[in-house]
This record gives sequence, C-alpha cells and structure tokens, in this order.
Amino acid sequence: MNDCVFCKIVKGELPSYKIYEDNDFFGFLDINPLNEGHAMLIPKKHVEWVDDYEPYCKYWETARKVARGIKKVMKSILVSYVVYGLGVPHAHIHLIPKYKNDEHPLGPDPNKVKKISSENMKKIADRIRKELSPQ
Repeated sequence: MNDCVFCKIVKGELPSYKIYEDNDFFGFLDINPLNEGHAMLIPKKHVEWVDDYEPYCKYWETARKVARGIKKVMKSILVSYVVYGLGVPHAHIHLIPKYKNDEHPLGPDPNKVKKISSENMKKIADRIRKELSPQ
C-alpha cells in the first residue's frame, strides 16, 4: 500500500527507532510508548490483520524472540503482547514491558503514554537491537 505508514517505515521512507529486522519482520519502538521499551513488530509485507499473516506461528515466534530481548535489556518483569487491530491498517503486535510499580498495575492502559526524549529512545533502541543482533 502506498499510503500505509508502517509500509513507509519498512521502506525507510519514514524514520523509526529500529530494534529488529529480518527477511519477514520489522520491529521498532512505539513513538507513543506506554513504558520504556514499548515496541511494535510488523510484517514487512502489507497484511491488514495479525491473524491474516501466514505463516501465523512464525509471526508469534518472532514476537516472542523480540519480547525476550526487550525483557532482558529493559529488566522488566514481563512483556505484554497486545493486538488492538486498530489505528494503522497494517498488522502489528505491541510488545509492552511491565515494570514493578509502573502506571499499569492491571495491564497496559493506552491512556498512560510516556514522554521519552529522542535521545533516550535512540539509546533504548540501540541496546535492544544489539541484544537481538546475531553474535
């Protein structure tokens, strides 16, 4: 799709804080994060819904790999997998770290967005990308 924001991010036409990339998927930090390290994992090919991506299991296996990297780097308790299915018409899985005593005691609250400086976003992305890069 020519007007898809996420397709433009994959093509490098729009900037992002990239944390992961392979032949099929692209991961980047959410610009409206609910916690530090909040990322999105999208397929490189345009698919509107997560459950339309094939092979479905490969998408979720990759999400788990990226989530484990985020958890290790960010030292979070866990990483929530959230699929709202709305907003941008391109499949995306939110990977949201959960921290002890954060503002999300009952799960991710989309109304509690954090302001994180561009400099800190870059540092976070660099650390996660390094963790997820093949050694």
